[in-house]
Amino acid sequence: MLTKKQLELLQFINRRVQRDGVPPSFDEMKEALDLRSKSGIHRLITALEERGFIRRLAHRARAIEIVKLPDAMGEPAGFTPRVIDGDRPDTPPPARAMEVSNTAVELPLMGRIAAGVPIEAINQVSHSVAVPGTMLSGKGDHYALEVKGDSMIEAGINDGDVVVIRETSTADNGDIVVALVEDHEATLKRYRRNGTAIALEAANPAYETRVFRDDQVKVQGRLVGLIRTY
Repeated sequence: MLTKKQLELLQFINRRVQRDGVPPSFDEMKEALDLRSKSGIHRLITALEERGFIRRLAHRARAIEIVKLPDAMGEPAGFTPRVIDGDRPDTPPPARAMEVSNTAVELPLMGRIAAGVPIEAINQVSHSVAVPGTMLSGKGDHYALEVKGDSMIEAGINDGDVVVIRETSTADNGDIVVALVEDHEATLKRYRRNGTAIALEAANPAYETRVFRDDQVKVQGRLVGLIRTY
């Protein structure tokens, strides 16, 4: 039987994996559960792992696989574990994506996106990449980008990963987005709005949060999946 805090953390991780395709950072877990330190989160994670509800994946930053959910969370029998490397609920692929099989679609790979040091804005298709159709989320066009840098490593996004982006010009606080800064710099960061200010947060303590006026930032899309090769 889980404690109240263990259940709250498992529910929070499950919601974020379902929404973003990647788990929350330890800071976000701490904030969501109103804990004073990350050590409390580490203890809860360890307890959930020992009880068989989650599994931590070796050699991947903040990578967590949900193995099972308790009956209290309303999951049907036969729940299938969902790994955070971009698996998404089944949705029809958008019109722009050319279906190549029942399980894969071709998306344009638009080049590289900065997750760290700023790079020039991306505007050219280099080639296409096949992704699982279940990774596509919501309505609208999708495209893929190769990640350059390590500023989102605590969100499970590593240098060299390919991220799947759904085109949108809006975002909610906490979303991981492709942001165009001052019309020339494209970056992958977590989005926070406070009035007329927009903060672009890294998921790596080595990088500072950058704050801009809202007219300096344009949302180009939201993260819906991630592909990693070994």
